[in-house]
Amino acid sequence: MDLTKLCLDLEVDYEQIKSALTLALTHSSYGNEHHTEYNERLEYLGDAVLELCMSTYLYYNYSHQEGVLTQKRAQAVREEALDIYAQKINLSAYLLLGKGEEKCGGRNNKAIIADAFEAVLGAIYITFGFKKVYSVFSKIVLPYLNEVLNIKDYKSIFQEEMQSEKRNIRYEIVKESGPANDKFFEAVVYIDDLIYGHGQGRTKKEAEQQAAKEALLKRAK
Repeated sequence: MDLTKLCLDLEVDYEQIKSALTLALTHSSYGNEHHTEYNERLEYLGDAVLELCMSTYLYYNYSHQEGVLTQKRAQAVREEALDIYAQKINLSAYLLLGKGEEKCGGRNNKAIIADAFEAVLGAIYITFGFKKVYSVFSKIVLPYLNEVLNIKDYKSIFQEEMQSEKRNIRYEIVKESGPANDKFFEAVVYIDDLIYGHGQGRTKKEAEQQAAKEALLKRAK
């Protein structure tokens, strides 16, 4: 796999990072087929690295209190946002996927892309340290921060409305279908003990977002 262009976009040295970067782009489906390690552990690390980078940026550039900063960070590091950042460096083109995952459209799966993006940050961190990963973060995340902060987070909006009315809400995944590498989820959202919205999606988060959206639309009528 030629990672030269990706390394140029990330402004990292190819020879120093090629091993860690290849691992970061290796999905579990490919790892299982080829009996090799995959990016799950780097994703775990990269998730924390991304949160630290975003927390650092927000702390020094916004004067809001903790609750608002936490909300902005959550908005900026959720799956939809990571997919946008990843698109800017064409990350999906470099993924190593198993044959089944490739056939099922895994290269366009937002959850897989988001996980790989976090894993790439983890690879940069273990290779070069925080200063370098923050530099990369500044180049490929911050230019699009306003864009992702304007993405509607239906769950957060719905949560705020219900808190103001002192109502309890909860989400439940009521159905999973499809093979392991191409799951489809259905979710419902309850207000107190009544179902108020249904949603579907390729990930649990997406299904819950759609359930919250339906609930908001019902309340607007």
